[in-house]
Amino acid sequence: MKPLSMLSKLLFTYLVLISVNNLLFAQEIGLQLYSLREQFKTDVPGTFAKIKSWNIREIEGGGTYGLSQDEFKKLLAQNNLKIISTGADFNQLATNPQAAVEAAKLTGAKYVVCYWIPHKDDEFTIEEMKKAVEVFNSAGKVLHENGLTLCYHPHGFEFRPYEQGTLFDYLVKNTDPKYLNFEMDVFWVKHPGQDPVALLKKYPKRFALMHLKDRKPGTEGNQNGRADVETNVVLGSGDVGIAAIMKEAKKAGVEHYFIEDESSRSVEQIPQSLEFLKGLKKSQ
Repeated sequence: MKPLSMLSKLLFTYLVLISVNNLLFAQEIGLQLYSLREQFKTDVPGTFAKIKSWNIREIEGGGTYGLSQDEFKKLLAQNNLKIISTGADFNQLATNPQAAVEAAKLTGAKYVVCYWIPHKDDEFTIEEMKKAVEVFNSAGKVLHENGLTLCYHPHGFEFRPYEQGTLFDYLVKNTDPKYLNFEMDVFWVKHPGQDPVALLKKYPKRFALMHLKDRKPGTEGNQNGRADVETNVVLGSGDVGIAAIMKEAKKAGVEHYFIEDESSRSVEQIPQSLEFLKGLKKSQ
């Protein structure tokens, strides 16, 4: 019986290792619905059916495209889609965070994302960032008490120099991780001159969500939060470094990933991006 017992132990260990390895690289890849904003204007049911045909199950978005909440939820159920995160305006978070809570709960989302800190033209100062710290800590507490997580999505202007680092560093260090975490859009980290992998290593466990987006090689960056949407290219064909980012993101605690393709070619490019990620997963 002893040889059989040893063989059983070895088999059990092997199966455990296989399971852990599969879990490590089994990231669910979702879609930011803004990628299909033009398609939603003319055919909401057909656009959701298209997302289903890509075997995508997790989505990020806001609004119901003119449908009632019941109609919208029925359409999501028919296409096996789940809303993970939804957006909230900065001013709403500042004045009525409970409204953001109620809106998120209607969709079933667990994350609420703020995409922009208001500022004048291309000016963005430490005073505006200090205001953001105050709003995010306060609103994030309200969301946390309601079982939700508030995240902020930088767009590049936050990486302007400040003291020994950047304004983004100030934001991270002065917000409570219980009340605010982040959604990294890898394009909008690369575009202002930052390294997404280095940022993930610098702030592990602070990036809960991630937008996967690649940039046409040779594109000139800036710290103004602006870029030509046509510089969005198929994942893996640009200069953002998606392969290295995906490897680090899992270790850094990223929980949900969303392809976001803002170009006019999104319908053609999204399936190619999914194929790239599938091949990446196999190679790992």
